[in-house]
Amino acid sequence: MNTKEPIAVLAGTPVDTRMGVDVLAGAGLTGLPFPLAEDPRQQTAFQISTAAEKQAKVLSVLQAAMDRGCRNAFVYCNSLSSAVDFVPLAEETGMWIVTPLEVYRSLAGQYRRLGFIAANAQGLAGIERTLYTANPDLELLGVCLLPAVLSIEAGMDPAELVAHHRLAELAAWFEQCGMEALLLGCTHFPYFKAALSRRTSLPLIDPAEEMVRRILT
Repeated sequence: MNTKEPIAVLAGTPVDTRMGVDVLAGAGLTGLPFPLAEDPRQQTAFQISTAAEKQAKVLSVLQAAMDRGCRNAFVYCNSLSSAVDFVPLAEETGMWIVTPLEVYRSLAGQYRRLGFIAANAQGLAGIERTLYTANPDLELLGVCLLPAVLSIEAGMDPAELVAHHRLAELAAWFEQCGMEALLLGCTHFPYFKAALSRRTSLPLIDPAEEMVRRILT
């Protein structure tokens, strides 16, 4: 791709959309933010609307992005990529669209037991479906943590957030259940990755790096 062209960053709220822009900036790429909702609760309401409503709204956002010179899109939201079928949208717009679910398909064959946390049940179901489709023998344990997302949106200090939401204890439970790694299945969650990694020996998986590699190919 032409690295001088802006990349449309689609996510649930202004906060995680800005996080996606920052991830691209770290790779020397320019992202333009296109949040789909104003806050996590509005995002969840959007994601449980009808398929036609979701496709229409995202199509209008992608068309607005194309009007601003974007030919590639970076979906920095797990539950959004689970709730919306981006394949026909990519075909209709001609855009190259990268989503977290593509990364999960490639991860599925690397593990036998995998724990994962998501923002809401929409994201949880989408990740589970993607992983099981890619590897039916995979053993999965999943938890949704919308309260942690709300704390991130509110700007809570990462170390305080880990303690407040008992994330170290949660990671310990995953480890005691035999999980080989913990997948951060919400693009908000890298916010506390460093703080949580200091409280657990369980490997934490953030799909953002692989997503950036894919947008560059």
